[in-house]
Amino acid sequence: MSARPSEWDKYLLGSVLFTALLIGGGTASGLYTDTLIEIAAIVSAAVAFSRTSTQTIPGSVLWLLIMAVALVLLQIVPLPASLFVGLRPGVLLGAPWLVHGTRFISVGVGRTIECLLYVAASAAFLLGVMRLRSDQVYGLLPFFFMGVICNGLAGAIQYSLSDNIAIEGLLPFTINAGLFANRNHFSALLFVSIPFVIYYGLFRSHLLSGAIGLVALLLLLLATGSRAGVLIGLAITVVSIIFLSVRSRISGVSVFALFVGLSVYAMGAWATLDAKDLDPTFGRAEFARTTMDGIKENWVTGVGFGNFQKAYQIYEKEGMIFRAYVNHAHNEYLEITFEGGVIAAILMALYLFLLLVAFTRIRRDSFQKAAFLSVVFLLVHSLVDYPLRTAALAMAFAYMNAIIFHRGFAERSSQKPELVEVDHNGDKLFVPVGASG
Repeated sequence: MSARPSEWDKYLLGSVLFTALLIGGGTASGLYTDTLIEIAAIVSAAVAFSRTSTQTIPGSVLWLLIMAVALVLLQIVPLPASLFVGLRPGVLLGAPWLVHGTRFISVGVGRTIECLLYVAASAAFLLGVMRLRSDQVYGLLPFFFMGVICNGLAGAIQYSLSDNIAIEGLLPFTINAGLFANRNHFSALLFVSIPFVIYYGLFRSHLLSGAIGLVALLLLLLATGSRAGVLIGLAITVVSIIFLSVRSRISGVSVFALFVGLSVYAMGAWATLDAKDLDPTFGRAEFARTTMDGIKENWVTGVGFGNFQKAYQIYEKEGMIFRAYVNHAHNEYLEITFEGGVIAAILMALYLFLLLVAFTRIRRDSFQKAAFLSVVFLLVHSLVDYPLRTAALAMAFAYMNAIIFHRGFAERSSQKPELVEVDHNGDKLFVPVGASG
């Protein structure tokens, strides 16, 4: 049986999400896999917008995305060189473009163009999902689960063979954990899946399969050895159970069993953390200090998205220069501010405000609450890493935000079923419209 034509936009967007989770785990620039994902996301979103939809996109979300894309676009527009006088060090002024008196905000136009396509594709995918009906948005969850399962199986095979196995040649980047180049980003995918797995078990009458999935995710998190992933995985599990089980019919015995399992997992997490040696000198704190030095001298315009590595080296202390170079700040908020300036910081603050406002409106829908938890913990992880720099997590992040800001869930929960009077063996009953039996 062929799919209904009205469902093809859902399958297209779901295929993009699944594909991104399979091949979008790289962090390097210029990957053809990322380009394929971005093109597919834009095309699929265009298909979704070409169809008639009753779903409206909140104006605040739409304008925030437009401003984000416009900010990146502005960085590759030639501007009068006089505008940059006193705004940044001379070494970051760059060469003129055609006319001697012009300069770009971006110190590396090619990298900023890559970021423009990246941001535009993520925004298009988010808007495309928000054009779907609420049941279709939920219908994308199996595509997400399939991507997580494939990554989990790949990770399980790797960890069963060796403590440190790398796969080369399959994708344009070296696979080090699951289907990701970075084990911390693989851990991020695992722990953002936990609220959805718990939701699936509590609210979709699949408690056994949900429990098995949760145990598998926690064991994989332990196997990766990521300190942040282990801690966040434990925290998101506890919070999800408390946050989501309030309105479910799960028994107290099941909750107690889950917390016992969490206690055992916590002991394993503590052992993992205790085995790690912290680096107090050359680590994330030093990255943050150096990045903030760069922000102070470029806070108005930034250095251009995608140019962190190039600009960071200017502010790096001589004693901190080693063979291994710093490619990211390991703090998304500092890195985005360094690259985009004060306007980027304002847009991030606006997004966090909109997220907080959305939280006050989604308390009745557990699916949206699960997405909210995943987004919040991914944002927390962004304080110590750069998970959203991978196409896989960027598309997952866009999907989760589409769930949070989608108006269809609130409209569905606010609608009360219309009752009609029927005669059943001489007795008058009131049943919802469309009910059978």
